[in-house]
Amino acid sequence: MSGHSKWSSIKHKKAARDAKRGKLFTKLIKEITIAARLGGGDINANPRLRTAVNTAKAQSMPNDNIDRAIKKGTGELGGAQPEQITYEGYGPGGVAIIADVLTDNRNRVVADLRFMFSRHGGNLGESGCVAWMFKKKGLITIDKNAIDEDRLMEIALEAGAEDVNSGDSEFEVVTSPENYHAVRTALEEAKIALVGGEVTLEPDNTVQVSGHVAEQVLKLVDELEDHDDVQGVAANFNIDDDELARLSA
Repeated sequence: MSGHSKWSSIKHKKAARDAKRGKLFTKLIKEITIAARLGGGDINANPRLRTAVNTAKAQSMPNDNIDRAIKKGTGELGGAQPEQITYEGYGPGGVAIIADVLTDNRNRVVADLRFMFSRHGGNLGESGCVAWMFKKKGLITIDKNAIDEDRLMEIALEAGAEDVNSGDSEFEVVTSPENYHAVRTALEEAKIALVGGEVTLEPDNTVQVSGHVAEQVLKLVDELEDHDDVQGVAANFNIDDDELARLSA
């Protein structure tokens, strides 16, 4: 797995803390709203909305919150509509970073992100400065104790997955963006418990970092992911497993 894939696995373990702070609900509500706005309020006809709603339910979000978010997205309820923006920049050690944002205040969020990048030894760049280094992929993580690898390969590949990677404690199912929802549905219908899943940006090449630079990179990525308006972060760093575990402890 790439460095940021390993970091993504670790960040799933922070979800309970995020939920307690209300941050996770804020992000999920925004994602439901934008998904409903872009693809309509019918979860059966809108795969992105279906995934967002399923994720919200898995985090015990009340149905009333979900319904309000959908209605806001479809225009049935008033209020400011979030804008979807992608910001790009470089972190410490030349690590390329992309932040996907949903916000109703572009000026505030760009000022926040610029400050975060600068504080941790990076800089916010122009649109397109690092996007060419990434490809959009679907990633689904599964605990190794949940299923035999051969059986997982059979189900995932038959549903349209591109590959199944084996990490220390988890399998990572890789899909095209177009096949992500079909593969996820097939795994769920097979009663396989998922650790996490998302359509994200995967780097073509990675930058190896260690020591103080690695610590700065993780602090920057963590702070970006903690921002209420940031829905997801992609980066092309790679950190050795032992050091990553130590820094994220």
